[in-house]
Amino acid sequence: MEIVSPHAAGIDVGSRSHFVAVGQGADQVREFGVYKDDLRELAGWLHENQVTTVAMESTGTYWQNLFATLQAAGLEVLLCNGKFTKNIKGRKTDVQDCQWIQRLHSLGLLTGSFLPDQATEELRTYCRHRTSLLETAAETTQKMHKHLRLLNLRLDVVVRDVTGQTGMAIIEAVCRGQTDPEVLASFRHGNCRKSREEIARALCGNGRRDLLFALRQELDVYKTLQQKIAECDAAMEQLLKEQVEADEGRRQLKAEPKPYKRVNKNAPQQMDLNQLAFQYFNGVDLMKIEGVSHSTVIALMSEVGAEGIRKFPTAKQFSNWLKLCPNTKVSGGRVLSSHIPKGSNRLKIALRQAANAIGNLKETHLSDFFRRVAFRKGRQAAVSATARKLAVIIWNMLSKGVQYQPPSQYLFLDEKRKLKLVQRIKKNIAKLDLRPEELGFAVA
Repeated sequence: MEIVSPHAAGIDVGSRSHFVAVGQGADQVREFGVYKDDLRELAGWLHENQVTTVAMESTGTYWQNLFATLQAAGLEVLLCNGKFTKNIKGRKTDVQDCQWIQRLHSLGLLTGSFLPDQATEELRTYCRHRTSLLETAAETTQKMHKHLRLLNLRLDVVVRDVTGQTGMAIIEAVCRGQTDPEVLASFRHGNCRKSREEIARALCGNGRRDLLFALRQELDVYKTLQQKIAECDAAMEQLLKEQVEADEGRRQLKAEPKPYKRVNKNAPQQMDLNQLAFQYFNGVDLMKIEGVSHSTVIALMSEVGAEGIRKFPTAKQFSNWLKLCPNTKVSGGRVLSSHIPKGSNRLKIALRQAANAIGNLKETHLSDFFRRVAFRKGRQAAVSATARKLAVIIWNMLSKGVQYQPPSQYLFLDEKRKLKLVQRIKKNIAKLDLRPEELGFAVA
């Protein structure tokens, strides 16, 4: 095959050392350490060998500092998926791996992975750390469930969420040493469905000291995690506001309020994500899409970014990157398989959750599409198909700067109530044969 990049190098990334090949000869391979001075020496050696482009595997998180160092040195760096650089059978050493990557790169057989810009990468770090804190908080909540159950305090039966207002007030009272069921039931919030008497019946505990000690420990951990989540939300809000304030045009944008969009308990509570997202995406209102929630928007902002979606030339390439398209394999004119490939990034999961929510709506363009697919292929296939449709809609909105325009406009609950009220008023005006001046309206 013809050599496409004669000044190409290949790097086998490791946790303690990196093997670099600038050619196929034994004297053209060197091993470097992972310290800062070693990385600078690596970049200098590549310049000495007149290398202009480098390919490496995305191995864990070991590649990130090396990637930044090589880019700062003025080299073109190609980050590749490991499945595209697999060596042939019987050739598996660090030296042979870096030479194989160099050979593939010099022949032009490698493609780079998608990488966001620096600001998006910072936001992604905050969001992924926040997700990790939420998962830990969920595990802590399950442990509190367990200790309450072993204490014979069946709070989970009478309260929908033990970390809600009623549940947290009762748990804190229990941890302070309160054992009277009637006193514990007095902490019932007015929105709680169960009566005070039923809650008191469920809170007759056995008073075991060991379980009470474990419950106190888990409650302290849960409160600490909630504080860390709030701090993470503040850091995210500050980063988003810095990006918005840097552009005069974005600062002038004003989003339409959406009271019908419910804010999930795990979504950022303090920031106005509707307004920030509208400014972040330069006036494109993604929240108008039915089924798209605050978590969907924050996943798109952190995983792709405002300008990152323009790196995908077409909507098909964007949905293919999300692994929402079937990987059709044809041989001899016959389709062997057409399954959606395995693997899920965080944006794909968010879109599938939004698609699942769309399946529960009524009388919308996307929900009608969902039901047509579900009738033929089942709900699981409908979730995937609707998620792909959402990806195409989002790509068109962000890349072309257009608003969401479904064939049939969907009315949310408050909008339906307003429309019915207006229709009823018009009907009464026509029934009573009232004129505008009789109603106090000025007539031009």
